[in-house]
Parts: sequence; C-alpha cells; structure tokens
Amino acid sequence: MEKPWSDVIPSEARDLLFAKCEADCSHKTFDFRLSTFDFRLSTFDPWGCRVKFIRVLASCAAAFLFWCGPAFSQDDYKLERLLGIPAVQKPLAPLPPPEGFQQHITDGRLVLSLDDAIHLALANNTDIRIDQTAINTAQNNVFRQYQLFDPVFNGSFSDQRQQSQTNSELQGASILNNLSQITQFGYTQIFPTGTNFQTTFSAYKISTNSGFFTVNPSFTTSWQFQITQPLLKNFGTFPNKAPIYIAQRNLRQTHATFQAEVSDILYLVITQYWSVVLNRQAYEVQKKSLEEAQKSYEHDKKALSLGALPPLDIYRSESEVAARRVNVIQVEYSLKQAEDQLRQLLATNRDSAINGLDLELTEKPEPTDVLLQMDIATAMSLALANRPELQAAGQQLASDALSVRLAHNNLRPDLEVGGFYAPTGLGGNQYSTAVPPVLLSTGGIGESLSQMFGLKYPTYGLTLNLRLPIKSHGAEADLADALVTQRGDQYRQARTTQTVNLDVTNTVHLLEQSKLTLEAAKVARDLAQKSLQAEERKYQLGSTTVFFVLDAQTQLAQAELALVQAQTGYQTAVAGIDHATGRLLERHQVKLVPPHN
Repeated sequence: MEKPWSDVIPSEARDLLFAKCEADCSHKTFDFRLSTFDFRLSTFDPWGCRVKFIRVLASCAAAFLFWCGPAFSQDDYKLERLLGIPAVQKPLAPLPPPEGFQQHITDGRLVLSLDDAIHLALANNTDIRIDQTAINTAQNNVFRQYQLFDPVFNGSFSDQRQQSQTNSELQGASILNNLSQITQFGYTQIFPTGTNFQTTFSAYKISTNSGFFTVNPSFTTSWQFQITQPLLKNFGTFPNKAPIYIAQRNLRQTHATFQAEVSDILYLVITQYWSVVLNRQAYEVQKKSLEEAQKSYEHDKKALSLGALPPLDIYRSESEVAARRVNVIQVEYSLKQAEDQLRQLLATNRDSAINGLDLELTEKPEPTDVLLQMDIATAMSLALANRPELQAAGQQLASDALSVRLAHNNLRPDLEVGGFYAPTGLGGNQYSTAVPPVLLSTGGIGESLSQMFGLKYPTYGLTLNLRLPIKSHGAEADLADALVTQRGDQYRQARTTQTVNLDVTNTVHLLEQSKLTLEAAKVARDLAQKSLQAEERKYQLGSTTVFFVLDAQTQLAQAELALVQAQTGYQTAVAGIDHATGRLLERHQVKLVPPHN
C-alpha cells in the first residue's frame, strides 16, 4: 500500500512547502522560515511574483531530493532493471573438462609415468591456462596496432528546407523558399610510408524561388583527391610501423615469459611426482619394518611362554611394534598429502570421478643410466643460450631500442608536402537574366557528372606545411624516459643473468651432492642389512638380546629410507639441471608453438 505523498516528504521539506504566505496585490511579500533557512522575496508585479514563487518551489524540490537521496539509493536495483541490467547474470559457458585421463585408467587406478604426468599437466593445469591468456592478449595488441592503416569509408546526406522573409528586392522574392541537399562519400587511408590519401565525392542540389539564380535547381558535383606526405617527422616506414614492431617484441617477450612459467610448472610436477614416489617407498619401508618388529614380538611371546625369555623383556619388543605403527600412520598420511598436491597440479580435482581414483606411479627411483656429469661452465653456457628469462630480457631491450628511436623521431620538425586535384561539374535548368526569367535549357545531375568526369573544370594545387617547435619539452621528456627505461632494463637483464648464474651453480652443486649421497646410501644400506643378519644369527644362538635385533631392524629401515631419499633426490637434481639450463621442455619432448605476429 502506497503512503500519501505528504508522509513521504521529510518534515522539514513539508514545512517549507506549507510555510506561511502573506500576499498583498500592490506589494507581495512571501516569508518562508525553516529552522536554519529564512527566505524573504519581494516584488511589485504579479509576473515577477510568479517567477520567484517558481524558484521557491525549485528550492523545495532540491531539498526533497537532498533529504530523500538515501531512500532512493535503496532502490538502485530498479534503476538497473530500467537500464536493462538483469537481476541474475547469465552464466558463462562452462570450462572444458579435464582431458587425456581416460586412456591412463586401468582397473580403477590412474596409472602414470613421469612423461604422462607432464603431458597431462600441459593439457589441464589451471596456471598454464591462465598464463596462456597473456599471449592471447599480446597477440590482440599486435593486431590492434594495425588500426592506424585501416581504411575508413564515410558517407553523409543532409536535407534542409528554409523559408524566410526578405528585406531587399535584391534577394529575388518576397518570401525566400530554399531547398538544399548535400550528399558526400569519402575514403581515407594512411600507408606505412606515412602517406595520407583522401578522396571525397560531393554532390550539392540547391533549389530556390529567387529570381536571380540563372541555374535553378542547380546540381554541383566534385571529386577531390588529396595526398599528404611527411618529409621529416614520421617520414618513412619505421615511425609509422614502430607501434607494430614494439608490439611484436612484446609478444615475443610474453612468449618467452610463458615458456619460463611452463618450465617452472613442469619442474614442480616432476619434483612432486618424485615426492609421491618417495613417500610411497617410505610407506613400504615402514610397513616392512613394522612386519619385522611384529615377527620379533611373536617370537618373544613364544619364548616367554616357554620360559626362555624374562617377563620384562617382552615390553621392549611390544613397545617397538607400537612405535613403528605410529611411523606407518604418519608416512601414510604424508603420502596422501603428496598425492593430493600432484592431483592439483594435474587438475584431476576438477573432476570428482577422476580425482577419486588411486594413483599408481610407474617410475622407479633407481637410476638406470650412467650418472649425469655436468660442470658449472658447461651448464652456464647452456643456460645463457636456452633460458627463456634471458630471451625475455633481450626482447625487452630490443623494444626499448625501438622506443628510443621513435622518441628521436618525435623531436624532428613537422614538414609535410601535399597535393590535391578536384574536378567539378555544374548542371540544372538554365534561365536568362531577363525579368521574368526565361528557361533556356534543361539539365540535371547527369550533366554535372559528365562535366566532372570530363575534367573540364578542375581545381588543383600544392601545399607545404612546416611546424617548427622552438622548444619541445614533452618530446624531450619522452626521450629521457625512454633512455631511463632502457638503462633500467639493462640492469634488470644483468640481475636476471646473476640469478641464472646462481641457479646454475646451486643445481650443479646439488647434483654432485646427490651423486655422493646416493653412493654412500647404497653402502650404508648394504652394511645395515648385513648387520641385521648378524644380529638375528646371534639372537638365534642366544648370544645377544632382542634389543640389538630391534635396533638393527631400525637401522636397516633408516638406511633403506635414506637410500630412497638419495635416489629421488638424484632424479630431482637431474630435473633441476635441465630446468636451470633451459632444456627441461626439450628433454621431455615438449615444444611450444611460437605465436603468430
């Protein structure tokens, strides 16, 4: 139910609207008093009184809007509906589902090799898809820079009729009745050399009742051709196509940056793949250690029942079983976390059916080939030739050089030479100069076009324009900015080179460390295995206690876990070398197609 308007208006505005009005016909005075407002309007004529009363009403309306503004803001959604904005936005087209997983599903498990994981990440990783949009944007920017050379066609038509009184006999009629119709078509294009070409066709029709027009109605046509060519500033191909060249450099830089981002993501996939392998192997080692402890505990229980073991010694083996069960639980959940992180990189969590499958990784951590040999000098030379970050920095410097050259161009004087040629024609009914006029001949638009195309009445000329700035602060500042940006990018390139150098050095050292650790872990595992066999033999002969057997089992489990860590660490170090030298994509046969300019 709607409220009366008097209830909607705030009390202050209502009081102002219904203020006391005292009027007198000879001298009308209006008094309006409202708290902090005091209006007094005086006039001596009724018309002025009305005008001032209208002003007072306008003031009331303004006060109404001022006090009721917050109430209106609550109904903004109504304004949105009025403007055609729907209350519920139309949903976007859904993203494509993850692809390529079905061919890797076997017996309800997702079976993946390292290369399978890499290619699935390339096809489905969300970060890669987001980074790829930067290339699309850069391609659109290159396409946008060609707009300077886009041809433009324009056309217009106007029709105007005018009737006016005259104040002189020389105007040819007591009431002039004129009709004018103008039709124009034009074409404009700028060429890469800076040449500006324009052509315009115009047709004018004028009809009047004036007796002084000898051609009535008259049809005037013209076709103008004009060419303008810069001679100093913006002369030649470079200044006009420089935005295109710069956009192309930016596109190449974006592609190099995207290549670096893809390499980073694939390196993360590889390290996470080996992390899952490590956690799975650690889980198997802890399970095996628990089984060994359980066997020792069962053996001690049997010995205790036969009286061959002191009652208090059974607690040692029993506590060892409990401790190893805790280790199994911890490693099991570490494995689940590692698998979930790998699933996120592969984007399996975008499909609940695929995300619920158990993972089965087929790669073994043991190195199958001869251990990789790499020195810092060789790795650094490969990195300087292949790292996409350095390629991106080089493209940025190339773009800066173009900007500096373009800034120098903008400092030149602006000298342009131009020429134009415009044939014209005139047609229509011709009258004599007698009074009244006598029709001599008839004609029309065809006669005018015939004269124009016959080039009987041409207009042509040559223009030379010079604009010589005495001082150009803006152009000089632009050049200074371009030089500063260029120097800053030089330092950024040097910083990138330093970062690459440090990255290469660290990965080479990590490779050497992983190889030494791998050899030492093999020896430690073999010795721990022999030590366990010796302790078990002693225990069977009764020359030692169960404590030493359990300790030997623990040492063997730790040695096996250290060996798995060393093996996966070596695999990760090899991937780190490929990543640091810029050969990771090539190593796994991944090729990113360069974008089209």
